[in-house]
Amino acid sequence: MIMRRNKSIGGFFSLELPRNTKGELYSSAIRLNSGRSCLEYILMARRYQKIYIPYYTCDAVLEPIRKLNIDYCFYHIDPDFHIIGDIHVRKQEALLYINYFGLMDEYVSEVTGKFAPNIIIDNTQSFFSRPNKGVDTFNTCRKFFGVADGAYLFTDSALNETLPRDHSTGRMAALLDRIDKSPEEAFSEFHSAEQSLSGSEIKQMSKLTRAIMSSIDYKEVATRRLHNFQVLARALDDSNELHYNPGPGAVPMVYPYLCHRQGLRQHLIDRRIYVAKYWPNVADFAGTDSLEADMAEHLTALPIDQRYDEGDMNRIINNII
Repeated sequence: MIMRRNKSIGGFFSLELPRNTKGELYSSAIRLNSGRSCLEYILMARRYQKIYIPYYTCDAVLEPIRKLNIDYCFYHIDPDFHIIGDIHVRKQEALLYINYFGLMDEYVSEVTGKFAPNIIIDNTQSFFSRPNKGVDTFNTCRKFFGVADGAYLFTDSALNETLPRDHSTGRMAALLDRIDKSPEEAFSEFHSAEQSLSGSEIKQMSKLTRAIMSSIDYKEVATRRLHNFQVLARALDDSNELHYNPGPGAVPMVYPYLCHRQGLRQHLIDRRIYVAKYWPNVADFAGTDSLEADMAEHLTALPIDQRYDEGDMNRIINNII
């Protein structure tokens, strides 16, 4: 018999979570508290002196770059999310590429072949995309699942230090109140939780986030997301100005619908179909006349996640067509 002398027995219950016998999807990855912590970890471990980043990105990407006082340079993408121009990445430099909306797996392999080993793949919009061997890659949990933080880092370059562990309790109110109250009432708490990650030091993933991530049926989540994506694609691809090629095995984050119909985003929000805007900072980076700014303004990220079924997708469609 195994003696578990340090494990508490009895007393009050903690949050009840289902038990997934398979555990986490990425059990061998480095578990950190956020995507930006993953990027900071890579930059420190590799000792990069300069990084190339896309104009079409979240301003949070700049946080670890500026914190470490690393030089950076933007690059443009085309309507297919491909890199424009020839970028010459030197030995102590890196190029960051984003797997946009989880639809760019095949192109990720292409750019990896071109820029490896000095490439970093940002899978924060593509949680289910497996990293290419030997390529520094990271994702994030909270864009795909009901957790307050957490990210997985894949790298063979480790920092020689023990990281403190994060605690998620203070960020959980929005997730709980969305159930107990309403999305609208919980929104300010959600915003506060997001803000709390800004400026945070690199920490290990919290025990709470890891427990939740160990309880998820990942196969069911992937199946539901893919089915919902396909329902929207059948109805909306003909009017979608964005052309994409997800490739086999892709599990998208959202259905990215590029349409220049005035007021569409607000029309959906008014009907309690909440769509994110990626990213309002892009016009400041790339200029208001850029392709990236146009996509930031007119690309509507339609939800397809595991909370919804085909009936929900039809409601979205009926409010667009």
